[in-house]
Amino acid sequence: MKQLFTGSGVALITPFKANSEIDFESLDRLVEYQITNGTDYLVALGTTAETPTLSEAEKKQVVDAVKSKNNKQVPLVVGFGSNNTKKVVEQIKLFDFNGIDGILSVTPYYNKPTQEGMYRHFMEIASASPVPVILYNVPGRTGINLEPDTVARLANASGKFAAIKEASGNLAQMTRIIKDTPDNFLLISGDDGIAIPVITSGGKGVISVIANALPGKLSSMITLALEKKFADAQKLHDEMSVLFNLLFKEGNPGGIKALMNRMGMISNELRLPLYRVSEKLYQEIGTAFENLS
Repeated sequence: MKQLFTGSGVALITPFKANSEIDFESLDRLVEYQITNGTDYLVALGTTAETPTLSEAEKKQVVDAVKSKNNKQVPLVVGFGSNNTKKVVEQIKLFDFNGIDGILSVTPYYNKPTQEGMYRHFMEIASASPVPVILYNVPGRTGINLEPDTVARLANASGKFAAIKEASGNLAQMTRIIKDTPDNFLLISGDDGIAIPVITSGGKGVISVIANALPGKLSSMITLALEKKFADAQKLHDEMSVLFNLLFKEGNPGGIKALMNRMGMISNELRLPLYRVSEKLYQEIGTAFENLS
């Protein structure tokens, strides 16, 4: 039986209107687009969703909208992260988990806890959460790395930990995590561009940014890689490789929103302090999209 969080997950954007309000019509269309084009599961309120710019009321509205449109067609994961353990535990306890299949919880940012502090932080989250927990390690954003020994310690301490989204870019670290954690604990790539090498090393998929715009192509690439059809998967990777790089050239989600705007899917709007990409990069992204096979 396929595990919940294998394959192609998508880190959903939050579409905005020109007046900076959430564009729920575009969000509905985006969820439907993902489901009909092979995305295996949805992730709401992650980094790509510009979650720090959303109010608590807006976060609830986004989750409710995604949950309603999804209607349990594919698994749904919701982001819960903070550098204040008590705060995130309280948020989890107050949350309605009906229709939610897991949470994604990023390492505490800014205050740089020790490995022991992070272990205790995540154990508190696991204890509070009624659904499986996906750890999220992204040192480039948080300033702290969740070490393989700590990941293994967490995975072996509680069955509540289902996976880790690894965005360190360190394949040696990922290999250690795969080796030292239980067989049912999944390692998920946090980077589209190295998803195939991660799967080759034993990873089980990706939580993708580019899938917002190209869910079918990304899903096919991941499925082929998981079936060990690496040559065919690599062909799809190569088709998207220029976009993989361009989408992060001026930060995420500026790049993916530019691509989706170029495709006519959304307005090219972000909330400050994030801002749309430069006109030069917008044109480069458009050219790369036109050159897709």
